[in-house]
Amino acid sequence: MKLLALLCLFAVIIAIPVNVMLPLDLVNSDGSLKNPSNLKSQLQKLKSVNTDGVMTDVWWGIVEYQPGKYNWEGYLDLAEMCEEIGLKLQFVMSFHQCGGNVGDTVNIPIPSFVRSVAHAEGLLYKDHDGHEDEEYLSLSADHQAVFPGANGQKRTAVQMYSDYMSSLAAAFKQYLASGTLNEIEVGMGPAGELRYPGYQQKYWSYPGIGEFQCFDKYLLADFATAAKAAGHPEWKSPPNDAGNYNSWPSSTSFFQGGYTSTYGRFFQTWYSDRLVGHGRDVLKVAKAAFANAPNSLVVSGKVSGIHWWYGDASHAAEMTTGYYNTDGHDTYLDISKMMADLGCDIIFTCLEMRDGDNNPPYSRPYSLVEQVEYDAKKAGIAFSGENALPINSWYQYQTVLSQVNNKTKSRSFTMLRLGDDLLNDGQKWGWFQQFLNQMHSI
Repeated sequence: MKLLALLCLFAVIIAIPVNVMLPLDLVNSDGSLKNPSNLKSQLQKLKSVNTDGVMTDVWWGIVEYQPGKYNWEGYLDLAEMCEEIGLKLQFVMSFHQCGGNVGDTVNIPIPSFVRSVAHAEGLLYKDHDGHEDEEYLSLSADHQAVFPGANGQKRTAVQMYSDYMSSLAAAFKQYLASGTLNEIEVGMGPAGELRYPGYQQKYWSYPGIGEFQCFDKYLLADFATAAKAAGHPEWKSPPNDAGNYNSWPSSTSFFQGGYTSTYGRFFQTWYSDRLVGHGRDVLKVAKAAFANAPNSLVVSGKVSGIHWWYGDASHAAEMTTGYYNTDGHDTYLDISKMMADLGCDIIFTCLEMRDGDNNPPYSRPYSLVEQVEYDAKKAGIAFSGENALPINSWYQYQTVLSQVNNKTKSRSFTMLRLGDDLLNDGQKWGWFQQFLNQMHSI
């Protein structure tokens, strides 16, 4: 009997939890839960095969309906449902727009009172041609006190994020205390990922390298100031020879060699450092907002799997999104160390993908995941993974299984996404159950 108990304990210890992402339109625009009876049935089916938990976006554009006023109704109903069924719940602080990214099926903009000020003040990310991106506030907004609060005061973007998370912490105190709500994933950019919107969907198609997103007036001024402080007042702006959204590295001067120049190295360091600094500022207030939650609560942030052109020396597509991953630099390690400083975990995408062939666009998702796993291990933080696109084959599940215990053992894996195609397709449901069983015995 004692041996059986020890074996059961060992099985629990070595299991990797599997969570499932819920639909993007889980909550209606009025804040109510969409079709709760159907959702409950779906959650019960997930629980019946020992799924560990579910993850959902908590949309800023729905919850904060007026400055400093929050409607958590639908998400509270979800938390109660998960607690009753016995599923863990992970919340994504979705300070970004839904719509305009791969897989987006609904449109949920950021709050209108935020959008209008951001447009008026020039606090949206902007490319070289002046295209503004409405998915997420520019990091320039982090410390600009121009956004309205509940009592007429002006708030910075970071203060708005802080107020939102503090309100959530108070509203969900019961579910934090019980351990039902066991993770807060903090959105820090488009699609909830710590990145620039380098590949704006309006203008980009795969495998374009994307464009730098630092041409709002504040980032332009910041770059000029930084260049002058470094002894180069002649460097007045970011590169103008880095191509366009759909360029390949070989067609641009900057990614053909300019990135290795003194100017190129300075610019890329500045660009990536500002992104890491933004992540630090937002995660700091997240940790403060949940300071009274149980120690078991995980606060995490997601980094994007920009896998195309990874096999090219320039790593151009990574660079336009803020990841300086060449010439001796490793922004993934910088991010991991920053998260380690704050006691946060890292989440990464595209665990279901294998490396491509040796032809352009030199896609290397498997190698990229290995690098980030190794960086997380080196920094001493936990690594969790997601799939980037829907899983439609057992081969993709096998790829995930090979990654979750590769350079480091994953803390958890979250699968995109709950829907009828998973629950009602006998073959896919069978694959999922087989995957769960193997994840629980790695």
